[in-house]
Amino acid sequence: MQASEFIDHQVPVLKKTDVVGTALSWMEELRVDALPVTDCRKFLGFVDQEVLEELPNSLETLDQVPLENSSCWVIEGKHLYDLLGVAYTHHSKWVAVVDRNMQYLGVVPIEKAIETIVKDLSAHIEGSVLSLSMQIKEYQLSEIARLVESENAKILSCLVSSNPIDSTAIEVIIKLDKVDVRHIKATLERFGYRVREYFREDAAISTEEERIGNLLRFLDI
Repeated sequence: MQASEFIDHQVPVLKKTDVVGTALSWMEELRVDALPVTDCRKFLGFVDQEVLEELPNSLETLDQVPLENSSCWVIEGKHLYDLLGVAYTHHSKWVAVVDRNMQYLGVVPIEKAIETIVKDLSAHIEGSVLSLSMQIKEYQLSEIARLVESENAKILSCLVSSNPIDSTAIEVIIKLDKVDVRHIKATLERFGYRVREYFREDAAISTEEERIGNLLRFLDI
């Protein structure tokens, strides 16, 4: 899942010599509120629709317009997770992709990237979700998998997130291929794991969708 695989080649790129009117026309046609700007294939940043609409002269060139997120880019070989991290840092709906010579290749819409992550989390497969709370030093996915498999179940996907209050703690969310996970929960707790929450298939899907929805709202997509 390299960043270059998710480039949307339908998104045009503006040059700094293009005029404001051209940029606004393209945005209206594509129904987007920002577009990438380059100079000799070097990525300069994104131009925002609201900024352009406030300018009195539609013939003004983009080199006179302030751009946003000039460092919101990744090298083409970076993983999709790295791309999402850059988008999160810059609060951006787009991330530019460049080659190793820093030449612009295109942009990735974050909504498209998130859809891929949702599929990768196996959200569409029947099963359940368990949320485990633990210290980082306690985390061993192989051991968790061993206990899950001892109950004739398998881990379909795993998501690890940090605790905003305690930097030494993490939350481990595992998607399993079993709907009824009561025995799995009991086994994990018997071996000292703290199961914060668990959801059957219907609740699990809505929970994952809620997490993705929160991220989409954060990025204002």
